[in-house]
Amino acid sequence: MPSDRLVIAIDGPSGSGKSSTSREMARRLGLAYLDTGAMYRAVAVAFLDAGVDPADTDAVIAATTGADIELSLDPDESWVRVNGRDVTAEIREPRTSAVVSTVARIPQCRADLVARQRALMDAAPSGVVAEGRDITTVVYPDADVRLLLTASEEARLARRGTELGGRLSASELRDQVLRRDRDDSALVEFQTAADGVLLLDTSDLTFDQVVEAILTLVKESTS
Repeated sequence: MPSDRLVIAIDGPSGSGKSSTSREMARRLGLAYLDTGAMYRAVAVAFLDAGVDPADTDAVIAATTGADIELSLDPDESWVRVNGRDVTAEIREPRTSAVVSTVARIPQCRADLVARQRALMDAAPSGVVAEGRDITTVVYPDADVRLLLTASEEARLARRGTELGGRLSASELRDQVLRRDRDDSALVEFQTAADGVLLLDTSDLTFDQVVEAILTLVKESTS
């Protein structure tokens, strides 16, 4: 990796603050920003669009490997396209959230998306802040800085509820946040920091405090 590039990998459960803080870190450091979860969600939209039954593994694999996924790497501009269609808002809809783990559970789908994510990170000229579930351990274990953000269940539910503008009931919110974490934790460990991965509990921290804490960790890790 060229010495003038900086790659930061951030993992964590839903509502831990990884998306908002990763985006802000990319802004402050002049890096690209990659939301890897958006890629899984884009694929979910693709197979829903095609009328694919989530239980049809072969069809989900075909939809994943054949999907044309484009997404902004600019932290100040957020958009996602799949097969030429803008799905920026649709990837956050409940129907997408309900089936996105289907993609993650299939090894062939994960392998395809991991390869795409790695390629995008390698191609970022100045470097990138990438966030997801397995960036520190699978996608980019050789990142310059690897972080795992955690938070209490209460804090995570409150943050995601605010993010969604109160559109979901309490039971729907718990299902979207906690069920997906439970499903994904059977595939990859993102609740416990792997060797060499820095751990930051954000439960009682404000957004600005989380950003400052990460900036400090980055400075210490790269100095």
